[in-house]
Order: sequence, then C-alpha cells, then structure tokens
Amino acid sequence: MPIATVNPATGETLKTFDPLGPEDVERMLATAYDTSRAYRTTSFQERARLLGRAADLLEQDAPDIGRTITTEMGKPVAQARAEAAKCAKAMRWYAAHAEELLADEHPSDADVKDSGAFAARVVFRPLGVVLAVMPWNFPLWQVVRFAAPALMAGNVGLLKHASNVPQTALYLEDLFRRAGFPEGCFQTLLIGSDAIESVLRDPRVAAATLTGSEPAGRSVASIAGDEVKKTVLELGGSDPFVVMDSADIVKAAKTAVTARVQNTGQSCIAAKRFVVHTDVYDAFAERFTSAMRELTVGDPMDEDTDVGPLSGEQGRADLEELVADAVSRGAQVLCGGGRPDGAGAGWFYEPTVLAGVTPEMRVHREETFGPVATLYRVANLDEAVAVANDTPFGLSSNVWTRDEQDIERFVRDLEAGGVYVNGMTASHPAFPFGGVKRSGYGRELAGHGIREFCNITTVWRGAQD
Repeated sequence: MPIATVNPATGETLKTFDPLGPEDVERMLATAYDTSRAYRTTSFQERARLLGRAADLLEQDAPDIGRTITTEMGKPVAQARAEAAKCAKAMRWYAAHAEELLADEHPSDADVKDSGAFAARVVFRPLGVVLAVMPWNFPLWQVVRFAAPALMAGNVGLLKHASNVPQTALYLEDLFRRAGFPEGCFQTLLIGSDAIESVLRDPRVAAATLTGSEPAGRSVASIAGDEVKKTVLELGGSDPFVVMDSADIVKAAKTAVTARVQNTGQSCIAAKRFVVHTDVYDAFAERFTSAMRELTVGDPMDEDTDVGPLSGEQGRADLEELVADAVSRGAQVLCGGGRPDGAGAGWFYEPTVLAGVTPEMRVHREETFGPVATLYRVANLDEAVAVANDTPFGLSSNVWTRDEQDIERFVRDLEAGGVYVNGMTASHPAFPFGGVKRSGYGRELAGHGIREFCNITTVWRGAQD
C-alpha cells in the first residue's frame, strides 16, 4: 500500500510520500535508544510539564488537524475535532495521575518479615523504546492513548502509522517536538508494513503495541514472541448491544444509532450486533431503523454530515460482500443496503440494518467495519447471552436493562473486556480498555495501561547487620 493521502470523499490522491530508507530507520532507532537512556531518568514533574504543553498545543491545533484527519480518512469533521479534544484530555489525565499510578508498592510488614527481608518494595521502571503500530480509524486517539502513558512512564515511542494517514502521523511527531520533549522521544516512521519486522526484531526495541486487524496482530505477536518481547494487542470487535424487555426502548434505540455509526461505523468498539428481547423487538427495530434511515450521508467537511465515506475502496467492497452474502441467504434489508444516490467517486455506503441474520451468514461471524447493523430476536436472558457470545471477538459489550439480576448475569457471563450498562462503549483514560478471545490481549489506559510497558521490579533488602 503506498504511503499517501487519498481523499475518501472523492477518491483523489492529494499527496504521496516516499518511505524511509534503511539508513533513515537506523538513524531514528539509534536516536530513540540513546534518548531512552536519558529520558528514563527525568522526573514525573518534568514529563507532566511537557505532556501538558502538548495538550495545550493540540487544543490550539484542533481545527486544522481535524480537517487533515477528515481529508485523510473521511471522518466527519466535527468528530475529528472531538477526537483531538479527547486526546488533550487524556494527556492531562496522565500528566496528573501517572506518578500516583506508578508509585512504589509496599508489601505488608508480615509478608516482608516472612520472606526474610529487612525491607521490600515493588517499583515500576520504563522498558525503553516501544514500537506502536497504529490504525487509521482514530488516527490521533489510538496513538495518544499509547503515547501519553508511555511517555509519562519514561518510555520513548516509535510510531508506524497506517499508510493512508501520513500527514496525521507526521503531525504527531511534530506536536511532541514543539511541546519540548527531547529529540527522539517520539518519532514517526514512514515505512511500509513489510519493514515492521526488522524494526521489531532490532534489539534496541523493547516492546510493541498494535491496534488493528487480526492478521496484523498475529504477525506482530508472532515476531515479538520469537524475540521474547512484550506486546499489547487491540484487534477487531463485533460488540453485542443487548436490549432486554425492561429497557428504556426510546433511549436504547437512540443510543444504538450513535453506537453503530460513529466514525461511519469504522470502530472496533462500535456496537455491531443488536440482540433484542422478543417482547420489545418490534418497537426497538422500528425506532432504530427509522433513525438510521434519517441519517445524513455526505461530505465529511460539512458540519451537518452524520456519516461520511468509508476510508477506502476495499473497505466498501468488503462491506458490500458481507451484505450481499447475508441477503442471498435470507436476511432482510430494513434500510440501506447499498451505495447512496449521487455518491460519485467517493467511498460512501448507506446506513444499513439487516434482520433475520443466521449463523450461516458471513456477517454473523465476521466484523462489519462500516455502518451496517445486524438485528437478532431472542426469547430470554439465556438466549441473549448465548447470541452475544457467539462470536470469535470479545472486545466490549452493551447491555440495556433495568433488572439488577440481569445486570449481574451479564457481567458474569459476557465474554468481553467491558460491559457497559444502559450506555454505549467508549474509552476513557480512567478505565482499562482491551479485549479477550480474538480481540487481543493486554490493556490500554488507566493504571493497567501505563504498567503494561514497565519493568515491574521487586526490590528485596536483607538486614545490613
């Protein structure tokens, strides 16, 4: 895939970039490693000052970088600005909380004594250079939710961003440089996917994090495993949105639309499978479908646009294949189901609702990365849990019910990294984020995330006498 800015709304290639050569990559690796040896000794106060400055700059830049994001990957521009604001918030959160999250831990006096120690503690030390392989769908947020905790922990970052968002990738490097971080603390590698392996195998790289497709995750995990290097993977998702008979149907249906089509439906944590109790199925389906049908599809630079283009031509083709397969096997199209009238050369697809989905359909097992929702009718809580878990993915989940016993059952039995009750899944710096099954492993954000790339070190001291 060429490294280029291609406007998804028009299909026009606006700017291309030459990938870095081996000498450039070597220079950046050397700089990152050398910087890591010094940066790890800086204080939390100094790191917080720098990260706070980066947050200030990002807020100032939000209108411009928002337009860049929209141009590169098609996100409605209002959502692009909101993404920048969310990143600034996360930076400030880690600047304020990192020292507390990485404070030394002290075992109980009884355990220290039982171990034969005079004193003991657990400290969190940075690993060093961390490679981040990041996707295009949230081109700022996916990076910042790695970079903010990593930099506050004393690590340095190398970013291999998706090849269709090169200007956003270069902006991030420039942002941290303008904020005053030492040269080499955060660098963007404009390289193709075929160059990732050599970087990951380099002994100066200590660990890697990847957000992306399952094949990409398997590749990085395999290479890192061969090198015995730490990885965190956040891969695909096919999150259930379960609506029980006691739910607030009006609120659930309204939230369901946002949960499905935010970022034009191109989100791992988007609700994709809507599992609805039979007693409220018809009412929910009617409200949900009507609202999906009324969404405005169009120019992502227009402030009134709800759904922009998909990021690429192949993404739309993949979505079309899944819908066609479902329809050929008996699924009913309640709305959408194709390209909107007047789409032109842009990669647009209508907000779509499919009913009557069965396990034989590809859409039941595969992730729909676009504005396509699938509806399931279930008879009871047991069936709701079974359908919700009938997926190879396990990123997050949404549950709508007023019944406390239902809630406890879903929390106990849903196979996912998150259970969001009476609301939609959204990442927040204070809460750990990640999945199970083929959605990956490890956690981002919160204290769990900042500790992923730390050397958790036991310090044991015997008596001096």
